[in-house]
Amino acid sequence: MTVIRQQDFIDSIEDALQFISYYHPLDYVKAVEAAYNREESQAAKDAMAQILINSRMSAEGKRPLCQDTGIVTCFVKIGMGVTWDKTDMTVQEMVDEGTRRAYLNPDNPLRASIVSDPAGARKNTKDNTPAVVHMDTVSGNKIEVMIAAKGGGSENKSKMVMLNPSDDIAEWVVKTLPTMGAGWCPPGMLGIGIGGTAEKAAVLAKESLMDPVDIQELMERGAETTEEKLRLDIFKKVNDLGIGAQGLGGLTTVVDIKIKSVPTHAASKPVAMIPNCAATRHAHFYLDGSGPSELEAPKLEDWPEITWEVGKDTRRVNLDDITKDDIQEWKVGETVLLSGKMLTGRDAAHKRIQTMLDNGEGLPDGVDLTNRFIYYVGPVDAVGDEAVGPAGPTTATRMDKFTDMMLEQTGLIGMIGKAERGPATVESIAKHKAVYLMAVGGAAYLVSKAIKKSRVVAFEDLGMEAIYEFDVVDMPVTVAVDSSGANAHQTGPAIWKAKIADLDAALKAKV
Repeated sequence: MTVIRQQDFIDSIEDALQFISYYHPLDYVKAVEAAYNREESQAAKDAMAQILINSRMSAEGKRPLCQDTGIVTCFVKIGMGVTWDKTDMTVQEMVDEGTRRAYLNPDNPLRASIVSDPAGARKNTKDNTPAVVHMDTVSGNKIEVMIAAKGGGSENKSKMVMLNPSDDIAEWVVKTLPTMGAGWCPPGMLGIGIGGTAEKAAVLAKESLMDPVDIQELMERGAETTEEKLRLDIFKKVNDLGIGAQGLGGLTTVVDIKIKSVPTHAASKPVAMIPNCAATRHAHFYLDGSGPSELEAPKLEDWPEITWEVGKDTRRVNLDDITKDDIQEWKVGETVLLSGKMLTGRDAAHKRIQTMLDNGEGLPDGVDLTNRFIYYVGPVDAVGDEAVGPAGPTTATRMDKFTDMMLEQTGLIGMIGKAERGPATVESIAKHKAVYLMAVGGAAYLVSKAIKKSRVVAFEDLGMEAIYEFDVVDMPVTVAVDSSGANAHQTGPAIWKAKIADLDAALKAKV
C-alpha cells in the first residue's frame, strides 16, 4: 500500500491553484500564438495580442491572468492501493483546505467568487470554498489530480441537450454556439461530453477540457476514431462561423475541440458542451507517497514576443470632461484610450441601485453618474504598490436587465464590459444616444496597469462587487455599440463568416 500524507495533498492543491492563477498552459499559449499569426481580422488580432501580452505579464508578475479567478473544479482519481496517513478529513475537506489557503495567500490573493445560499441571500464565503470535487477509484497505487479554476463567464455559457439517437451532434453544436454570444471569451476550447446520463455528459465535458491542445497534430496524422472525426468536423464548422476572438469576427473562434464519451441508453443521446475561455487554467499532477507535487514553471522565453501598439487614428478621451455630445462622434469598431475617472458596478450593485431608485432614495452618497462611464468589473485585491489587482471586464450581458433604467434615470452615458449586448439593450443605447465599449476579456492584469488610483465609493459590504472609482490612464477599449446602435458583435462575425465561405469556395475551385 502507498501511504499518502494528508498534508502533501493539501499543499499540492494550494500550490497548483496558485500556479494556474498566473501560468497559462503553454500548449494554449502556442495555439493562440499560431492563431494570432494566421488571423486576418485586425480587431481579432488586436484582441489576441492583448491576451498573449497579458499572459506573459501574469507569468512574470505572478498575478492572476483574469480577475475572475474561478470556481475550483477538481477531479481526484484514487488508486485502490492507496491509504492515507490520517483520516480526520474527507477528500472534499482536503481540497477545500488547499483552496482556502491558495485564495487567501497574502502574496497573491485570488478573488473569492463563491456564494452560499445560491437561491437566496447569495452570501460570499470569502475564501472561494467549497470546491467542486469529482472523485473516482482506479487501479494502481497513486493519486491522480486534475484541477482547474473555471471563470463564471464561460461556465454560464454551458449547454446541454438530449438529442435523438439519429441526430447530428456537429449540427447541434454549430446551431447552438452562436446563441452563446461572446461572454465565454473566445478564442478558447469547447469540451463536449456524450453519453451516459444528463449529469454524466456534463462531467465528461468538463473533464475533457483538462486534456492538452492537440488538434493540429490530429489534423496532420488524420482521424481514426469516431471521436477524432467528430472533433475535426466540429473544429472546422465552428471556426467557419466567423465569430472570432472576443466575438468581433475573425478566422479563429476555437483552438481545439475536446470530446469524451461513454455508453448510453439506446433511446438516448445526452450531449453537454462547456466552453473554456481565454483564461484557460488547469494543472495535472500525481501523488505517489514521496511528497507533495512539484509543478515545473515554464520559462518566460517560451512566450512569444508580441507587442500591441495603438493605431495613429486612435481616439484619446478625457473622461473627466466628456459630454453626451462628444460620444456621438464615436463609431463602432473604433479604438479609444480612456483617461480620467470612471465608476465600477456589476450585478449586485446594479440590483441595489434599482431598489434605491424604486424606493425614491436616489443614488447612494458619493455616486454621481451624470455624464459618467461605468465599468463592469469585480477586481482582485491589490498587493504591494498596486492601485488595484487584475481588473478585466465581466460579461456585460448580465447587466442588460438594468441598462434602460441606468440610462433613463442616472445620467449615465457609457458602459464598459466584455461580450455582446442583447437586442433590447442595443435599442436602449441608441435611444439614449449612449455607447457601449468593450475591453478584452482575458487581459485583466494588462488592463489593471492602466488603473492608477482606486477607492471604494459605495456598497463596501459587497466586497469585489462594491462600487469603486478608478482613475485610469490610456485604458484601451473598442466601441462595440455606438450611439446609433451599430453593433460590432453582429457586423463583425457576419462579415467574417462570409469571407471564410468565400475563401473556402476559392480553395475548392483551385482543387
